[in-house]
Amino acid sequence: MLFRIQHDSPVPLGDQIAACVRGAIADGTAAPGERLPPARGLAASLGVNMHTVLRGYGQLRDEGLIELRRGRGAVVTADGAARSRAGLLTALGSVVAEARRLGMADDDILTLVRSALGGGRPTGEGTA
Repeated sequence: MLFRIQHDSPVPLGDQIAACVRGAIADGTAAPGERLPPARGLAASLGVNMHTVLRGYGQLRDEGLIELRRGRGAVVTADGAARSRAGLLTALGSVVAEARRLGMADDDILTLVRSALGGGRPTGEGTA
């Protein structure tokens, strides 16, 4: 599995690491039962703190995409539904990263998402 991060990105490094794994799960590159690199080794190869890697792995655990097992490390657990969710999270992450690159505030991003959820109507319009 290939990990690419951008140290100068506004996206936190732990989030970027989690996004790499989510993408691999979504596209089938990382299969259930596959072990992820040990946090210490991955941190050294990426030039980041080990806790940054563990933060990314923790996000993935909380999303149900990996298990963290003492002595065994991080293992992909994603089933079909989790793969779909990983794909959605990857797409959403790309949207948020692009919006931030354009200088949008979080509230503006949320307004756009709410608009999309409402079938393209701005929030509040068309309600009785």
